[in-house]
Amino acid sequence: MTLDVPLLRSDTPGVANVLHFNNAGAALPPRPVLDAVTSHLAREAAIGGYEAAAEAADRLADVYDAVATLIGARPDEIAVVENATRGWDMAFYAVPFRAGDRVITARAEYLSNYLAFLQLKARVGIEIDVVDSDGSGQIDLAALEHAIGPRTKLIAITHVPGRNGLVNPAADVGRIAARHGILYLLDACQSVGQLAVDVRQIGCHMLSATGRKYLRGPRGTGFLYVRRDTIERLEPPFIDLHAATWTDADTYVVRDDARRFENWERFIAGQIGLGVAARYAMRVGIDAIEARVKALATLLRRELAKRPGVSVHDRGVEQCGIVAFLKDGEAPGKTRDRLRAMNINAHEARLSRLDLPARGSDDAVVRASVHYYNDESEVERFVRAVAG
Repeated sequence: MTLDVPLLRSDTPGVANVLHFNNAGAALPPRPVLDAVTSHLAREAAIGGYEAAAEAADRLADVYDAVATLIGARPDEIAVVENATRGWDMAFYAVPFRAGDRVITARAEYLSNYLAFLQLKARVGIEIDVVDSDGSGQIDLAALEHAIGPRTKLIAITHVPGRNGLVNPAADVGRIAARHGILYLLDACQSVGQLAVDVRQIGCHMLSATGRKYLRGPRGTGFLYVRRDTIERLEPPFIDLHAATWTDADTYVVRDDARRFENWERFIAGQIGLGVAARYAMRVGIDAIEARVKALATLLRRELAKRPGVSVHDRGVEQCGIVAFLKDGEAPGKTRDRLRAMNINAHEARLSRLDLPARGSDDAVVRASVHYYNDESEVERFVRAVAG
């Protein structure tokens, strides 16, 4: 399937204003998402927030169906949350850790996730096993299998780390986790919306993702998937009258579906927009999106690498729409600011403490992240601007 890029660009108002290569930060929303959010906010202003939510009950319910269909899950396995980090936290902190339990993660793990590991190491006494990368930069699968021991409680990795083009082999990790009967938590914040993600094929027990990045949904939205046979094994770290029912003075009953990980108050207009974004992505076609994004990123890497003084720093056997680079003699933040002055968006991505020994003295890179609505002329303009 070939995408009609001019048509998709016409459905993206922001491309008239900016060359946006910061889709791994927050993508430009398509017009249907923008309209869904703004029209609901207008309705809240007209009749009241609670009343507008009641009126939109069917659209709110559809979000669970839309997200579940997008990732190959069931609606009762989906929780709608404020962002990917909150979804990841609700899963991680629900695991019943005891002192001496071990968590396996990858060297390319997301910074916020590793801070959570450190907190539970200090609070509970868990141990953290960091699996090195292989020669390509992805998680070393043989080393992962070797790291598993009798106290291993959880494998937690990031599908697309977000600091370079790397895509970790999530399904291979899932097969290892299944073989050893270990819980598997996947951070899919950067992969949902740009790659085909199927939780059954991956084999994860839990998966977190956001709306604002490649899914092109609103900020302040995200979701958590928890496999049906895992839900009741995980006690939410906190509950309210949405997640549980107060049955009498001293007892309560927690919901038996993934919505036990939600709370009552949420960004209603954003939740509607998240559902619209998921359905929009499926209409465009996830396989076609993945092919287009990877092709544009490959072109961008190739053209940047041709420029004297520009070095590309992407890793991995499989690479995605994220491109990391440095310009000689210019700090990443300066490159970002110089591009921004030309209405070109990119991002300065900080490396984790785990990355630094392998990467040397550079503690950041410039991150350019393309999407299917970007085009080849923008790649050419971007490369010229980087080269100065």
